[in-house]
Amino acid sequence: MLPKFSVIIPVKPGGEVRALAAISQATYPGDLFEVLVAYGCQPSVQRNTAAREAQGEILYFLDDDSGVAPDFLDRAAGHYQDPNVAAAGGPSLTPATDSPLQRAIGIAFASAAGGGGVRNRYRKSGAARHSSDSELILCNLSFRREIFLAHEGLDERLYPNEENELMDRLQREGHLLVHDPELAVQRSQRRTYRAYVRQMYGYGRGRGEQTLIAGTLKPVTLAPSLLLLYALLVPLLGVPLLNLPLWAYFGVVLLASLQGTLVGKDLALLPRLLLVYPTLHLVYGAGVIRGLIRPRYRGGRKAHWEVEVRRVKPFGEAQMSCSENMQ
Repeated sequence: MLPKFSVIIPVKPGGEVRALAAISQATYPGDLFEVLVAYGCQPSVQRNTAAREAQGEILYFLDDDSGVAPDFLDRAAGHYQDPNVAAAGGPSLTPATDSPLQRAIGIAFASAAGGGGVRNRYRKSGAARHSSDSELILCNLSFRREIFLAHEGLDERLYPNEENELMDRLQREGHLLVHDPELAVQRSQRRTYRAYVRQMYGYGRGRGEQTLIAGTLKPVTLAPSLLLLYALLVPLLGVPLLNLPLWAYFGVVLLASLQGTLVGKDLALLPRLLLVYPTLHLVYGAGVIRGLIRPRYRGGRKAHWEVEVRRVKPFGEAQMSCSENMQ
């Protein structure tokens, strides 16, 4: 028997829900899925609120610009035939029509030098498999609703990295997570370098905050931060020999940029990759330090975020205004 899905899309007030265009082409029976658009200003709260109102057995979270394949619900349903599977998702791929900067960001994310252990979030590699949060990403991720709600959903103190914290908890309890490369969505990368910098800083800060909440530190988490501190301190020491690792790093960046340019078959990628790689590492590292030293959830007044959830049909979303009340 096929499960019923609730597709949940958080969006800023007044935002366009471009994901609906692709969802409208879904091959899954129309009476077995609903689409909930959660309008608000805090995605973790929006997703949790919509999950409580959902009627489906499976929650499928997408971003407002996630371009799904027509059979995405059919493939996801197949994974939930195993009762031990608590979550399933796939990668987020960069469209070939994106600008050179956007494609450079996508190439870096999907590379060993850039994405590292999480690069499969941004590329199609291998077959469907049991995995971990390192391969799953919230713009294309589903959960069993019963399990999601039993664990109180996403930790609303976190954004981003809220899904990583939840999946860590699920795996510790013995639940299975599935990564399916064929469940890929198409999503454009940040349009400007400034937006990319903010993204990397936010990712790093979220990882630092998640580390504090989880109470466990993965050594790889600190690697970008250590690189940043090293790059800042070495010039001040005046010891030429200590510069060798820094030059080796620049060599790795150059080789990765050349390889990415060849893969992308566009010379315009090269100067952008030479900028994107160090930004990814150093800005992310700065974010991690900030998240560890001054997590957002420990200071200031607690915000009550208003959320409006609407069941919509593709192309039928409504608009609303933003509202945030501080208590």
